[in-house]
Amino acid sequence: MKQTSSYPLRMPMSLKNAVAEVSREEGTSINQFVIVAIAEKLAALRTERYFAERRALADVDAAQRILFRDGGQPPEPEDRLPQVGESE
Repeated sequence: MKQTSSYPLRMPMSLKNAVAEVSREEGTSINQFVIVAIAEKLAALRTERYFAERRALADVDAAQRILFRDGGQPPEPEDRLPQVGESE
């Protein structure tokens, strides 16, 4: 069994009523709604942090040199994406 803990949560009555309404419509409990909301917020914050860290490592000048370089070969037929309505 997973470990859990309790945390008394205070929230404005209007917010609790809105959460209760949405969770009822979704067929879930208020507890499950709050847990999922917290998990989504944590995921968003971690994703934001990840991309900020990656951005700090980026070498924009090197990327632009690659993107705007002369020469090169056109993509091979198997490297092209199918056009809309075209089957693979």
